[in-house]
Amino acid sequence: METVTLDAVDRGLVHALQIDGRASFRTVAEVLGVSENTVARRYHRLRSAGVLRVVGVVNGVALGHSSWALRLQCTPDAAGAVAAALAARPDTSYVHLLSGGTEISCNVQSPSAAERDALLLHKLPRTSRVTAVSAHLLLRATALPAAWPGAAWLSEEQAGRLRPAPVDAVAEPVALDGQDRVVLELLARDGRAGYRELAAAAGSADSTVKRRLDALRRSGVLGYALDLSPAALGFPTEARLWMSVRPSGLLQVAQAMAEHPEVCFAALCTGPSNLVAAVNCRDAEDLCRYLTERVATLDAVRSVETAPVIRTLKRTGTAGIPASR
Repeated sequence: METVTLDAVDRGLVHALQIDGRASFRTVAEVLGVSENTVARRYHRLRSAGVLRVVGVVNGVALGHSSWALRLQCTPDAAGAVAAALAARPDTSYVHLLSGGTEISCNVQSPSAAERDALLLHKLPRTSRVTAVSAHLLLRATALPAAWPGAAWLSEEQAGRLRPAPVDAVAEPVALDGQDRVVLELLARDGRAGYRELAAAAGSADSTVKRRLDALRRSGVLGYALDLSPAALGFPTEARLWMSVRPSGLLQVAQAMAEHPEVCFAALCTGPSNLVAAVNCRDAEDLCRYLTERVATLDAVRSVETAPVIRTLKRTGTAGIPASR
């Protein structure tokens, strides 16, 4: 990834796409007060430099899937290869090497118990260089990367002009067909792919694909997210927190952490650590202040294990950021 310094227009574009990754360049340009060509040029420049891309993200919960946070301990010579293999899987996201490079963390969405067990009970344990695996069922998220305030730049009035329609309440899981899966796979690589390209891949009409994607978005199955390193916004120090919280105060702590600007993800989970969080900080001192001044004031917290991220192999979408076509 090239080193790129973001100016005010770039930061406005990043925030706009965080709000609505499918917003037209014309709409974004009107909000920013610049030309449509300027917005298009800036986006393609940042994407080609590997700084950001928009990706389509499937909400597995709306499909009846379960979400898990995995922690793997590996021998020092194997962690990179194991992490790369996990990043290549379509059901993983946020694959990180932690601490001294012998621990991997990632999120997995499992469509069925059989697929979950195949990964956790058969594939990973068969790798002799994986020395320990722990799996934590994610019960409820209180903070998600799509709403991380570190990307905020626009005024509330500007942001309001970009917000998409609210998601409808869905009573039961949505079923996907073969055409849906083809289109969603393409969107996982490029969330701004045109309807003509998507329709050609699915063997359907542009209008049909647009209607279906609009319906999936309204139902909460499909969302659009930025694949963007926090370092590009001035937050190069990332860490995962595994927290043990008194059960009577668990939800209160999770909700309080969701209000912390450092937190981009927080969720209640199963296991000895019943709350997992991801934080983005400006440097090690900033992380130290967060732990000692913010987390330390949450009385229900019994213990915190902090694992710095030393390398990210995948955030969301497909692994890596391909150059713009």
